[in-house]
Parts: sequence; C-alpha cells; structure tokens
Amino acid sequence: MAKAMKIAIVDDEQDMRQSISQWLALSGFDTESFATAEEALKRIGADYPGVVVSDVRMPGMDGMAFLKRLMSQDSALPVIIITGHGDVPMAVEAMRMGAFDFLEKPFNPERMTELAKRATQKRRLALDARALRRDLSGGTQIMDKLIGASPAMDRLREDILDLGQADGHVLIDGETGTGKTLAAHALHAVGSRASKPFVLVQCGAYPDEELGAVLFEGDPDAGILPLVEQARGGTLCLEDVEALSPAVQARLLNFINDQGAPAETRIVAVSNLQEQGKTSEDMLRPDLFYRLAAMRITLPPLRQRGEDILQLFTRFTEQFADEYGCDAPQVGAQEAAQLLQAPWPGNVRQLINVAERAVLQSRRGSGTIASLLMAESEAVEPVMTTEGKPLKEYVEAFERMLIDNTMRRHKGSIVAVMDELCLPRRTLNEKMAKYGLQRSDYL
Repeated sequence: MAKAMKIAIVDDEQDMRQSISQWLALSGFDTESFATAEEALKRIGADYPGVVVSDVRMPGMDGMAFLKRLMSQDSALPVIIITGHGDVPMAVEAMRMGAFDFLEKPFNPERMTELAKRATQKRRLALDARALRRDLSGGTQIMDKLIGASPAMDRLREDILDLGQADGHVLIDGETGTGKTLAAHALHAVGSRASKPFVLVQCGAYPDEELGAVLFEGDPDAGILPLVEQARGGTLCLEDVEALSPAVQARLLNFINDQGAPAETRIVAVSNLQEQGKTSEDMLRPDLFYRLAAMRITLPPLRQRGEDILQLFTRFTEQFADEYGCDAPQVGAQEAAQLLQAPWPGNVRQLINVAERAVLQSRRGSGTIASLLMAESEAVEPVMTTEGKPLKEYVEAFERMLIDNTMRRHKGSIVAVMDELCLPRRTLNEKMAKYGLQRSDYL
C-alpha cells in the first residue's frame, strides 16, 4: 500500500490551520502545520513527499514570496494557495508563477479535499518518475557502457532516458562505429518493456523474400514464430533498416498501423547508411519513415566528444592489457594530443582497434601510438578532419586522464596519488572536482 502523502499547511491563523488539518486528516491525509513560511521552509525541501497549502497574506514572508522560494527549489512541488475575498488577481499571478491551484475564502471543504487528492496524485507520480530516473541514470549495466563525460554524451543519455519511457517508435542514426545498437539496447533496458523480449534483426543479412518470411511468417513446420511475434510486448530492433525492400516496407507499415496506439511492440530502427549524401529518409517510403522517426536519436561522432577519447582509450587499453596479461601502455602528453586530434572516421569501433594494437605492440616493446594513428589514416579515408582546439583544452584533457589513470591504479588512495603526481591535497581535490572525478568510484 502506498504511503500517505503529506500536506503542509502554512497559515498564521491558528484556527484556520487546525480546521484545514482536521478536515484533511479525516480525509486520510498526513498533515503538518506551520505558523510561518520561514518555519515551513526548514522542513520542506526539494523532494518533499507531499504538497503545500498556504495562505497568501501572512506576516514576514507572505504567500507569494513563499511560493517563489518553493518553486526555485522544486518546480514540480504542488502548492495550493488560499486567498481572501478580492485577492483573485493575486491568485492568478500565483498560478502564473507555478501554483497548482487556489481557493478563495470562505471555501468548500469538499473542494479542498478534491484539490488535495489531485495534487498528491500529481506529486506521487512526479516523485516516482524522479526516483526512477535516478535509478536508471546509473543503474543498468547497459547505461554504464555509454561512457563519457562530454556534453554530447550527457545529451545522449538524457535522450535515452526520456525516450525509453515513451511508447513511440524510434529511429537511431549516426556514423559507423558510434554505438547505435548499444543505444537501442539501452532504450529497451531503461523502459517499461525491459522485462519483455528484445529481438534484434540484421536486415541486411537476409535476401528480400527471406527477410519478409522471417519477420512476418516464421516457420510453422519447425515451430518457429515470426520475429514480430517473438518481440510481442517488447522491442523489435531493425538494424540496417534501409535494406528493407519496398515489399517488406509495405508489410512493416501494415504491422505498425494494425497495432494502433500505444503500440504493443515498439520498433527501434537503426540506420547504418554508408553512402555519402544518402539518408534513411531517402531509402524508406515516406509514410514508413515518418512512423519510424516519430522519435529520433543521433549518435555523436567520436571526434566531437573531446576528452571522452582519452577516457575510452584508457579503458580499452586496460581491458586488453588484462586479456593479454601485460601492462597497459602509458599515454604521454604528445600522444594524448594526437589521439584528440585524430579524425576517427571509424569512431569508437576504430578506437577499440587502435587500443588493442597499442597493447600488443607495447607488449612487444616496439611501436608508438602515433605510428598506429598514421597507419589508420592511410588505411581509411577520413570522413572529415578534426578542427584544432585551444591548447588549454588539450592540457585539461591530458590532466584529467592522468589523474583518472593514477586514481584507478592506486584504487582511490589519495596519498599515493598525491605522491606520484607531486600534488598537494588541496590542489588534487580542486582538480578532481573540476573534472568530475570522485574518489568513491575508484575504491
């Protein structure tokens, strides 16, 4: 059973506070009363588990100033304003500022109960969504794989958390090697369908006739259900969606239309177009494209992710070093700059390849990261060159990588890190705060 939501009653008149409190308590609410706004603010924080009922006219901080303070610390907190006769314009202004609703004295107690029920229901949904978001933002293993502290990755994780809770179909696009299939898995993992099937179809791996049969017919003789049935209630991920023939596109559109809204089975389409100047919109029939692209996520290319490049390179080299039983190669300032300046046409997938080869050549005691990058640039024609960055950005990216690597090597021992990097504790603390590094992540 859900815990009763609180209602904070703020009014300088004792009789009014007691009257409202008694009535709402009889209606099943857990009430607490405050004679002043200042007193109430000591108890009401950003995640207050309830709603607020406040008079407008009070000595000291009045109801309008109180409302402004509450909205500044939690704009989703429902606040019901009680006004006197003739204060309706003030109540309208309160609504504009974010108040949930208002009651004019003398008010009908039943109306108070009705507003309280609506407000507490809204508050419970908001707090549940907030708690879920906190859990999801660092909770699933798949989300943990979306490594990076760049603004581009912050936006990507926010988009996945937002769209993961929605029901519409999603189109995921971006350059090769950016992690589109991983993003599709994450969308499923953070949504309400997480416990239902996730069925991945590599559309480009099937001839046209066979793909239609696999998707919509299955193999009754062998007891194999069509993939749309295997994914029922969950997510059907169509990788290389642009490879669908016109006939299969028509069948897919019929399937989507027959589902209605909200869709029982969510379609996540992944576009892997390689041709320059071509998009999924060019390759799909318009009515299907707009159904699939109702929501859209574009994966950021690695060259736009700044210091994420060094963070990812370090992670991958350490993983390969463990696998091959050797030490991970150390990245110097010049090599860090070269990694940051490389165009990375193959994005994260290319970075993984370079990291593995860096570990292998380090184990042999020969070769440099620069030589690997040069070989990569000769083997793969770059999509575009990386623009130069201010020296300060290169220095900060290298500094962050150096502290991160040292903290992980010493398992969060501040003293050991201070000794190795010759930094006083205050300077180390300041730099860790600047780069978003927390000691607890290394213990």
